[in-house]
Amino acid sequence: MYTHLLLPTDGSPLSNHAIDHGVALAARLDAAVTILTVIEPFRAFNLSAELMADVRDNYERSAREGADRLLQDAIGRARAAGVEATPLLGEGEHPHDTIIQTAGDRGCDLIVMASHGRRGVGALLMGSETQKVLTHSTIPVLVIRHKD
Repeated sequence: MYTHLLLPTDGSPLSNHAIDHGVALAARLDAAVTILTVIEPFRAFNLSAELMADVRDNYERSAREGADRLLQDAIGRARAAGVEATPLLGEGEHPHDTIIQTAGDRGCDLIVMASHGRRGVGALLMGSETQKVLTHSTIPVLVIRHKD
C-alpha cells in the first residue's frame, strides 16, 4: 500500500500529534518516513543594510537551530517505534509548495499532516497550509485533526 510517508511538522503540539499518527501508521505498514520542516525566508522592512544583515543572520541561525531540535525530536520518536526516518529541512516562501515538491522529489506516496480545524472566517483569514496541500497535491493526504 503506502511505502514512504512524508510527515511535515511545524513543531506545534497539533503537528506533533500528527507525527505520532504518521509514525504509528508507518510502523504498521513497514513504511519509511521523511520528516520535513520548512523555514520561511527572512523578511525585513525599513532597516539599514548593516542592521538587516545582522538581524537576518540571527534569524537564520535561530530558525535552523529550532528546526534541527524539532526534527531530531520527531526522528527520535520514529526510530523508537522502529520506523526508518529521514529528517529534512526545507526552505521556501510557501510551505505548502515545499511540502508538495518534497513529496514528489522523495517518492513519497502519502502525506500525513495536521489540521487546526479552523472554519468560517478564521479559516478564510488565517489560511491553511494543510488546505493548500489538499488543494494542490496529486499525492494522497491524510489529515489528522485535534481531539477536542
